[in-house]
Amino acid sequence: MSISEGKLRHMTALSNKNGVIAAAAMDQRGSLQKAIAAGKGIPTGQVTPEMMTEFKVAVSKILTPHASAILLDPEFGLPAAKARSKNAGLLLAYEETGYDNTQPGRLPDLLPHVSAKRIVDWGADAVKILIYYSPFEEAPLNDIKHAFIERVGAECETHQIPFFLEFVGYDPKGGDEKGLEFAKQKPVSVTKSMEEFSKPQYRVDVLKVEVPINANFVEGSSVYKGQKAYTRKEALDHFRRAADTAKKPFIYLSAGVGNAQFVEELTMAAEAGTDYSGVLCGRATWKDGMPIYAKQGVKALEDWLSTEGVKNIEAVNAATKTAKPWYLKAGVPQPALV
Repeated sequence: MSISEGKLRHMTALSNKNGVIAAAAMDQRGSLQKAIAAGKGIPTGQVTPEMMTEFKVAVSKILTPHASAILLDPEFGLPAAKARSKNAGLLLAYEETGYDNTQPGRLPDLLPHVSAKRIVDWGADAVKILIYYSPFEEAPLNDIKHAFIERVGAECETHQIPFFLEFVGYDPKGGDEKGLEFAKQKPVSVTKSMEEFSKPQYRVDVLKVEVPINANFVEGSSVYKGQKAYTRKEALDHFRRAADTAKKPFIYLSAGVGNAQFVEELTMAAEAGTDYSGVLCGRATWKDGMPIYAKQGVKALEDWLSTEGVKNIEAVNAATKTAKPWYLKAGVPQPALV
């Protein structure tokens, strides 16, 4: 893998002095609106853009001194980008929140008023795309997604900005993605997805991936719920297999789980000896602050973030001590500024 000088400069801005990406994520839109609405006891439509921006600014301002970068969205997050710490790089989301639910396949779409060029112009260091992806989906639907990612990759290459691709698994048959049966198929789903998007035609620079297991179903884990999908040894093997498949740097996302579960999963990644290059951690850090904001306002949220939120992000940072520099997986020389 080679990387251009422009992309190299941005990648350096996104990582810490060890070449590890320790990023916070605050690009949630639909899910954040629903959570604020639920906390306030109001319809989702009554959650104003000002509320969304206020929440994002608080998270960015308080958590980015403890992160190498932050992921935001251009719809409500540009003021939060300005509020971030000077040490933190910036990723901006390019996709519409959610997916097209008028047809099968969870097809993605791009924000109509956004382009890779505009993301560069807004001062970002990376373009982020989230797609829902399953290797078990019908081939014609996955082919649409493959072409979609090829187009975005080419656009990012043109504008010399790193492309972070996040893929979130799902069950095409409509099963419960938090349940036992999906946990059993998750290792194959994650590993095959990492293999697919490591291919050169997508021009992805960093894979933003789910851990290949669900720690709630790992026998003996600190968050084990009593139903076994895998032994700890099997879980560690799944981590190793997925990591070996990736031909690009990859970072783990928290995928909406709680802080304790994500830290446990990162502990397993370290125990397995995987060569992951960091994290992009969102709700595991700040999700317990949503009802506080909804009921008590932004000052109460800031107070909570300054204590519990910082503890959460520091716990994640401590769990990533074994993460490897992204440039090692990319097979490029250590950048001079790292």
